[in-house]
Amino acid sequence: MPARHALLLLPLALATACAGYVPFDGSLALASEFERRLGPAWQQQVTIPFAIDEELRQAVDERISPAGSEARRRDAVLDFIFGWIDLEYALTPTHTAMETFGTATGNCLSFVNLFVAVGRERRLNPFFVEVEDYQRWNYQDGIVVSRGHIVAGMYVDGEMATYDFLPYRPKSYRDFRPITDLAATGHYYNNLGAEALMNDDLDAAERWLEIAVQLTPDFDKAINNHAIVALRRNRLDDAVRFLEKGLELHPDNVPLLTNLVRAYQLQARHDRAGEVLDLLEDLNRASPFFYVYRGDAALAAGDTVTALDYMRQALRADSEIPEVHLGLVRVYLATGRMAEATHHVERALRLDATHEEARKYAALIERGAP
Repeated sequence: MPARHALLLLPLALATACAGYVPFDGSLALASEFERRLGPAWQQQVTIPFAIDEELRQAVDERISPAGSEARRRDAVLDFIFGWIDLEYALTPTHTAMETFGTATGNCLSFVNLFVAVGRERRLNPFFVEVEDYQRWNYQDGIVVSRGHIVAGMYVDGEMATYDFLPYRPKSYRDFRPITDLAATGHYYNNLGAEALMNDDLDAAERWLEIAVQLTPDFDKAINNHAIVALRRNRLDDAVRFLEKGLELHPDNVPLLTNLVRAYQLQARHDRAGEVLDLLEDLNRASPFFYVYRGDAALAAGDTVTALDYMRQALRADSEIPEVHLGLVRVYLATGRMAEATHHVERALRLDATHEEARKYAALIERGAP
């Protein structure tokens, strides 16, 4: 047999070996659960964030072989995402797999949606992983908006690794747990809701967060953000009810407790607010936003020494959050310490160059205003 004919037989044999593989379709697997939780019209409300369409499937078929070892296919998937697509990081908005493919942009959850979709097309077993020792929060007007951090997990040759954005090499996290596709969909809608909250689009926020809590009624971050919508709309009784119900499931959850303090204060239930503040103090492991909240309260009362102490505790709790540095900025501006204020504004902007409050303070300092 001529050599060129022998070479032609190899790809044919590989294609035949893989022809019987049917990729896992998460959309079909979740359909009955979506209908149970959202009703028969769920398809009009929900987009499966890791679903794949024909355009993406064709691109995968053309550029990634289904043959070879798991490690080789894993590397090919990553090269497809970061090489051929040339995915670029964008904090917002959170995208579905197909939106991430179409725009070539996305955040960490957007990347995982695409990684899961493409990996499952190539006989891999990627899944969603919630990292519990790295969380994202936003703090605004005394209220904590919650977002989780999601990475991809996958077993390759019997070893589990996690895959994150920027850079996309495997990473090890101290405290993580694999979650179901249903829970991942809840995270996706919570992200959309949190982004809408930060943009003051309360209609969109409420729409997305209602889906999130219906899909994952025990998801603490969605419960928290759903309550924030009620707070922002001055539906204080609803907010308290949502938060108290969330705390029945997660009694030591600091964002829920912190926001419940704010809700009680707005209801003028100051005794109950004080009880929750005492509970937060007793936990002794509060989120940085608890300390920022207490620091702002002390600053409003004119106690700059206590305010600075709380802001420094927030910094020790987490130095990688812009709002922590902005809490220090507020104290340093109030005490006329411009060099320190400038330092922490610059730190906040390095963490998030688009942060509106940081940019506002940077402009204020540049003008020389106190």
